[in-house]
Amino acid sequence: MNKNSNTYQILYAAVMVLLVGTVLALIYMALKPKQNENIANDTRKQILSALHIAAPDDSKVKETYEKYIIQDLLVDREGNIVDSAKNVAFDVKMKKNVKLAERQLPVMKCKMDDGSIKYVLPMYGAGLWGPIWGYVAVNEDGNTIYGANFSHEGETPGLGARIADKDFQDEFVDKHLFQEGVYKGVVVLKKGLKSVTGAEQIDALTGATITSLGVSAMLEDCLTPYEAFLKKLGGGGGTQCTADADKSETNDNQPE
Repeated sequence: MNKNSNTYQILYAAVMVLLVGTVLALIYMALKPKQNENIANDTRKQILSALHIAAPDDSKVKETYEKYIIQDLLVDREGNIVDSAKNVAFDVKMKKNVKLAERQLPVMKCKMDDGSIKYVLPMYGAGLWGPIWGYVAVNEDGNTIYGANFSHEGETPGLGARIADKDFQDEFVDKHLFQEGVYKGVVVLKKGLKSVTGAEQIDALTGATITSLGVSAMLEDCLTPYEAFLKKLGGGGGTQCTADADKSETNDNQPE
């Protein structure tokens, strides 16, 4: 075949594209499990951060996570446990989940070194330039926030990106979700403003009004569905109880 002909050049280019594409596909397939594990470990670090547990070395992230997170739960809007299989909460993709009419409500139950129990609830919402997400850890009273961690995809450095700063996240510690037995959640407002609902509030980030409002909307949207579950833990002044894997198999599927 004439190497200077158009046919030869087209065939040569097609073969090269096929070969390069095949090699890239094989490399992608080989690296994908490692990429997925890195993504999972980053998520584990964020959850641990909401629990004030220092991020361990990459090689020990999963081990540390499994030490503290003792149970995964899915609950419904009535506060009943509907599933407690391993990783059932961790595997929920919140980006898709928040768009569903019937959301899954994942809960990660944690046992701290002092024996106290915390419940971690995942969040997902929208900031100024893209998605924001986070985790809120609640004490076993179902009312008091123990810790929070927030992340973002592309908020403005020095402004909205500060939702990922410890100073902002620490403002949520010891805030209460119930006021006089009624669920109120928490809100993020400009300093000096008062919540019209009576909810406890966090000062908005200076110069990042839209991102701050995004965090507030995310908290309202993602925490409110857990109201019944939190009440069954004792939130709102109810009888305190503990979500237990063994109890999830009882007839009423309720936290004991």
